[in-house]
Amino acid sequence: MPALSFDGALAVPGLSVADGLCQAGWLMQDHFLPSDLTAQLAAECVQSMLSGNMKGAGVGSGHAPLLQPEIRGDNIEWLEAGRSNACDRYLEHMEALRQTLNRELFLGLDEYESHFALYAPGAFYRAHLDRFRDDDKRTVSVVLYLNDDWLPGHGGALRLHPQDVPVVDIAPQAGRMAMFLSGEMLHEVLPTARQRLSIAGWFRRRA
Repeated sequence: MPALSFDGALAVPGLSVADGLCQAGWLMQDHFLPSDLTAQLAAECVQSMLSGNMKGAGVGSGHAPLLQPEIRGDNIEWLEAGRSNACDRYLEHMEALRQTLNRELFLGLDEYESHFALYAPGAFYRAHLDRFRDDDKRTVSVVLYLNDDWLPGHGGALRLHPQDVPVVDIAPQAGRMAMFLSGEMLHEVLPTARQRLSIAGWFRRRA
């Protein structure tokens, strides 16, 4: 099926957060964070790579996921409260989003985990689900993009595979947030032609 491309400021047209996740399984919002915070997070992501703090991302759960560059090619660093003012401001926004999701959808989301993700030119991530077979706590996935002046020729789109409808390509433009159901939405990152920065995160439900 052909791809349906979203590059504007709309989420799933006409749907609220609750309706978007329940009916479509995904939504998108531009300008999710203030532009100054997005720029600070982008600079912090790049500095993390330059400082050698990022590591190749593995596939699977557990303490030692396997490095499989033929499946996944990003480098990551996990985020924790207190690492920087920008990080703490970002986590405050995510806490507000967690409360909104629980209030509107009664999901029982109890915690949030996230990491910087940097894709070098040529990197990609094959189609996958975000929920592990041996751990079903991940419930809602959220990706925040940090890339200024992203053009169609740069590639690197997040491709969603909703059931029974065309695939959706979301360009990784700075300030854009994409959210989808972790255990249901098959998705992938298409090969990127330039350095691609993001924060990937997951709201987890109680055990």
